[in-house]
Amino acid sequence: MVVGEIHNLCTNSSAFLPALRYLQGKADTFGGNFETQKRFSYFNYSNDEIKVPCGFLKEFPVSDSDRIAMESCNGVVVVSAIFNDHDKIRQPVGLGSQTLVDTCFFMFIDDITLQGLYDHKLIPQNSPDYKVGVWRIVKVFSEKLYENPAMNGVIPKYLVHRLFPHSKFSIWIDAKLQLMVDPLLLIHSLVVSKDVDMAISKHPYYVHTMEEAMATARWKKWSDIDGLTQQMETYCKNGLKPWTTDKLPYTTDVPDSALILRKHGLGSNLFSCLLFNELEGFNPRDQLGFAFVRDKMNPKLKLNMFEVEVFEKIVVEYRHNLKKTGNVKAVSSGGGVSKKTKRERSHGHLVLTDSSCQNYLLKMWGESHS
Repeated sequence: MVVGEIHNLCTNSSAFLPALRYLQGKADTFGGNFETQKRFSYFNYSNDEIKVPCGFLKEFPVSDSDRIAMESCNGVVVVSAIFNDHDKIRQPVGLGSQTLVDTCFFMFIDDITLQGLYDHKLIPQNSPDYKVGVWRIVKVFSEKLYENPAMNGVIPKYLVHRLFPHSKFSIWIDAKLQLMVDPLLLIHSLVVSKDVDMAISKHPYYVHTMEEAMATARWKKWSDIDGLTQQMETYCKNGLKPWTTDKLPYTTDVPDSALILRKHGLGSNLFSCLLFNELEGFNPRDQLGFAFVRDKMNPKLKLNMFEVEVFEKIVVEYRHNLKKTGNVKAVSSGGGVSKKTKRERSHGHLVLTDSSCQNYLLKMWGESHS
């Protein structure tokens, strides 16, 4: 039943209209690195003539055969990425007998990860195309993109609808996760049956964006504390608010973005483009811009933020590879390493005294203790 319903949806293009239009051109960076207010000006998508910036202002550097394969995927696509050899390739389990007919699996990697696959003899060095289990392996010439491997991982994570322009649904899965349930069942139960644009798990601990920002600084998930502070100040000045029941049906401001399920329609595509632009503008920590983009965009995103217990049933989470490459700690698509600043070494926390976020903090702490 699920296979038939999703197949029918994928062949009915009107179910995914209207189509978003994208800004074309050339830029020094993949996303154009637009100024803050310019990025915000696209949040109100008031008519179908607007062309939204959504990456690809530089070529996405993959082989022609990989590009053809990506453009040929016209149903459901499952996408992951490993940069800096930071994870192992994990095969999904529980696939139905018809799943591979309507589902493509693509894993994006860089040169360092590819060398690791050679070293472990998982793929032959003389093959023009690579495959490991169900995954088609796509080598990205990442030196032509961003210096930070985490930002390169953000491209397939948030611009999957552009990399696979004929796909109708997608699942992003961090390489630290192993999928334990058939992807067609997941798309059907979490997206199609809920009539939403996107499904994503709630964060297991945090509800407010500022909680995640403070944890990012405290645990050094991103070491540019000045940049984190500037990001939160910018969002507070432009209307970021802590989560309250006024935001329902959104049940939290912080997701666990290791697993994202999407219907490639206007709402999901617009959200993904807008959030990608924020990640390029500030940093690749996607949980920090999530609620700001979601709450400010128009039209509103139809979102299923499912419970952590569901997440724990459908994936298994593993540790990243504990490996160093040169003098730089390996980085996954969900993290980042940059040069440590003097401020980061001495503080390791956000400094928001007398800031535009004071009202946010007072309301957040008031809600937490009420």
